[in-house]
Amino acid sequence: MRKPISINRKRPLSLFEGYGVEMEYMIVDIDSLNVRPISDKILEKVAGKIVSEHSSNSMAWSNELVLHVIEVKTDGAAVDPGSLAPAFQEQIVAIDDILEEFDARLMPGAMHPWMDPFTEVNLWPHEYNAIYEAYNQIFDCRGHGWANLQSTHLNLPFNGDDEFGKLHAAVRLILPLIPAIAASSPIADGELKPFLDYRMENYRTNSLCVPSITGKIVPEPMFTKEDYNREIFQRMYRDISPFDPEGILQEEWLNSRGAMSRWDRQTIEIRVIDIQENPGADIAVLEWIINLTKALVEEMWSSLTDQKRWAETDLYDILMATVKNGEQAIINDERYLALFGLNEAKITAGELCEHIYKEISNSCSFSDEGKEYLDLIFNKGPLGRRILDALPQHFKKEDLLIVYTKLCDCLRYGKPFEP
Repeated sequence: MRKPISINRKRPLSLFEGYGVEMEYMIVDIDSLNVRPISDKILEKVAGKIVSEHSSNSMAWSNELVLHVIEVKTDGAAVDPGSLAPAFQEQIVAIDDILEEFDARLMPGAMHPWMDPFTEVNLWPHEYNAIYEAYNQIFDCRGHGWANLQSTHLNLPFNGDDEFGKLHAAVRLILPLIPAIAASSPIADGELKPFLDYRMENYRTNSLCVPSITGKIVPEPMFTKEDYNREIFQRMYRDISPFDPEGILQEEWLNSRGAMSRWDRQTIEIRVIDIQENPGADIAVLEWIINLTKALVEEMWSSLTDQKRWAETDLYDILMATVKNGEQAIINDERYLALFGLNEAKITAGELCEHIYKEISNSCSFSDEGKEYLDLIFNKGPLGRRILDALPQHFKKEDLLIVYTKLCDCLRYGKPFEP
């Protein structure tokens, strides 16, 4: 099996020299698929004691805010994203093997389809609990916005203001398109929601008492560390301080925009990615994002000056269209379409994403498995659409149990989900 090659971080990484990837999964009962708050038991089983993170063979497992979620991630930066799917899949099987002892298993998808997040939430009670309790006291971590969101995170490195400006300009433009290929959360509370990406709708609204934490999901047009610190970090810290007198949360990770700029590790972390049915599908989505980012940084269709002109409010409107309708969202902003070399009055988000894929596949590298998953997405829709297509129009919990059991099997065995 190909192993991801971790990079020695003795020096800052430059653009596209490495990639950090994190994937979050639910722990559920092996039969009922109800959530099981036992991530601490799994980490204790593998590490010999309760830990917040366990590293092994260039990969790591770690806790999350709630006890029914466990995160699998690269332990450091990986050189080749196309090599990561087998490494992640190996970790999934290892965790599932341990979970069998607890009559549990892992479930993919960005939201549990029937979990009650007001009665079933259990916060991580061990190391770093003070941070989680501070969040809970300020925002109340019951509810979908905190207790029922699973995603894939992509960390892209930069070195200095020049690289940050180019990377941030590109990433901001890509965020609105991601739900068109990655939405996987159309069901919650046992019912169809009016958003194909209901996770992002809840993510958008989970910090409304301090709006500057999340902003408009799409970050403001800041392209230097000084400007970003002044206009985003310092405003956020001022706004949270009345709720956080001990200053527990006044760190860069408080920023909850869909692309979080982290100068402590010189990366931009993309968080607008619903988790897919298995790591191969997730890596395919990440390959599309990475290669599109490269094309924009290289000014394939549009200049850096043009890319920097976009206000977050204009990009937010496009993002919310794809959050609601996924690949079927209509994009009719001709200026936005021109950024990707299109001279069209309007097009669906799915058509735009497929156009981009065809354009960049001539000059960018995609793994064979990545191509297969992207073909599935462009032919049959993102995972959220395929979940809906697999359900009857008027579905019951029994129907959800059948479909989400199949999704669990897709995760365990690394198979694509098809209706």
